[in-house]
Amino acid sequence: MSLRLKINLIVAALTLLFAAALVALQVKGMRASVNEEVVAANRVAAQLLNRSAWGYAARGTAAMQGYLQGVGRIRSNDITLYGPGGQVLYESPPSPYKAGREAPAWFAELIAPPPSVQAIEFPDGKLEVRSNASRAVLDAWEDLLQLLAASLALVLTVNLLVLWLVGRAVRPFGRIVAALGELQAGRFDVSLPPLPGQEAGAIGAAFNRMVGVLRENLENERRALRAERELSDSRELARWIDHHIEQERRLIARELHDELGQSVTAMRSMALSIAQRLQDRDAQSEQAARLIAEESSRLYDAMHGLIPRLAPPVLDALGLEEALADLVERTRRSHPAVRIELKVALSASLPPDAAIAIYRAVQEGLTNALRHGQATRVQVTLAAGPEGVALDVVDDGRGLPEGTPAGLPAREGHYGLRWLAERVESLGGQASLEPGVPTGAHLVVRLPPTPTPNPTPTPDPTP
Repeated sequence: MSLRLKINLIVAALTLLFAAALVALQVKGMRASVNEEVVAANRVAAQLLNRSAWGYAARGTAAMQGYLQGVGRIRSNDITLYGPGGQVLYESPPSPYKAGREAPAWFAELIAPPPSVQAIEFPDGKLEVRSNASRAVLDAWEDLLQLLAASLALVLTVNLLVLWLVGRAVRPFGRIVAALGELQAGRFDVSLPPLPGQEAGAIGAAFNRMVGVLRENLENERRALRAERELSDSRELARWIDHHIEQERRLIARELHDELGQSVTAMRSMALSIAQRLQDRDAQSEQAARLIAEESSRLYDAMHGLIPRLAPPVLDALGLEEALADLVERTRRSHPAVRIELKVALSASLPPDAAIAIYRAVQEGLTNALRHGQATRVQVTLAAGPEGVALDVVDDGRGLPEGTPAGLPAREGHYGLRWLAERVESLGGQASLEPGVPTGAHLVVRLPPTPTPNPTPTPDPTP
C-alpha cells in the first residue's frame, strides 16, 4: 500500500468519524426538538379543548361533533370523540402537510416520543386528544437526509482535495524510491537533484551523502583487495624465491661436498705423496708440498664448516630438533666462552618451509648475538602447539642501538634480518627484534598453527 493511499484512507476515516459525530449530534437535537414540540402541542390542544368543549358538550353530542368538525386538524394531535357506548363519533382528518409521505419506521421509533393521551370526560361521551409526531418526524428525516448528503459531499470533496495535495507532496518520494532501485541494481553513480519540501530535501541530501560514502567505501575496498592481491603475490613470489634459494644452497653444498671436497682431498693426498718422495732429496720442495697439504686440510675444514650453513643435512635427515641441537653444539665448540641454552618443545613435526624458517631464524639470532652483540649467554626457546609456533632468542649482549624502532632493522647492513622477516611473513607469521631485559636483544618469531604456503610456482623454462 502506497503512502499516498494510506494518508487518503486516514483522512477519509477521520472525515467519516467527524460526519458521524455531527449526524449523531444532529439526531440527538432532532429527538429533543420533536419531543418538546409534540408534547407541548398535545398539552396546549388538550387545555384549549377542555375550556371550550364543555359549552358545546352541554348542548349535546351533535353540537360537540359540529364544533370539532369546525376546528378541524390540530397540529401534531389526533382528536377522537366517543359516544356513550364507546362508539367513535368523530376523528380528526389526516394532516394535509406532506400528505402521503412518511419517515422510516425505525427512524420514527428513534426520534418520536411515546404517544401522549389527554382525555376529557362528558356525561354522554369522551373526547380524547392523542399526540401524533409523524409530521415532525418527517421534517426531521428530511433534514437528516440533507445533512447526510452534505456530509457525503464534504467527505468526497475533502478526500479529493487531500488526494491531490498529498500527490503533490509525496511526488519527490517517488524519485527517491526510483533512485534507491537504481542503487540496488548496482548503479553507484546515481544522485538526486534538490527536492522540494523540507523532509524530501533532507532525505535527498542524505541519500546523496550516503551514495558518496558508499562509492568511497567501495573504492577503498577495491584498493584493499588489490593491495591484498599484490601482497599475496609478493608473498608467493618470496616463497618461490626462498624455495629456490634453499634448492641452490643444497646444490652448492652437495657440489662442495662431492666435487670440491674430493678435489681438495686429492690435492692433499698428492701433496703428501710428493712430500714423501722429496724427503731427503729437496728440502725446499718438500716444505712447499707439505705447505700445500696443510692449506688443503684447512680448506677442507673451512668447506665442511660452510656446508651446514648452506644446507644443514641433519635437518633433512633427523628433523628440526636434532638440527637445532647440532647447530648449537657447533656454535658452542666455536665459542667455548659463551653459554648457549636450547629448549625445544614440539608436539609434532613442522612443515618443511616452517622448519627451515625456524632454523634460519635461530642461525641468524646466534650470529647476531655473538658477532654484533658480544653476548656471553644466549637462550633459544622453541615451542609449537595448537596456537602456533613460537621462537625466542634472548641474549645478554650490548643490545640494540639507542633509538632503534620496534621490529626488524631495515637499514643497510642488516640483510640477514630483512631476509628473515620476508621469509617469516611469506608464511603468514611475524618477526621482530626487541630490546632485552635488562640488556641484550630479543628475537621473536611467531608462525601460525599451520604455516602451509601455497604450492610453489614453477617458472617457464628459458629456451
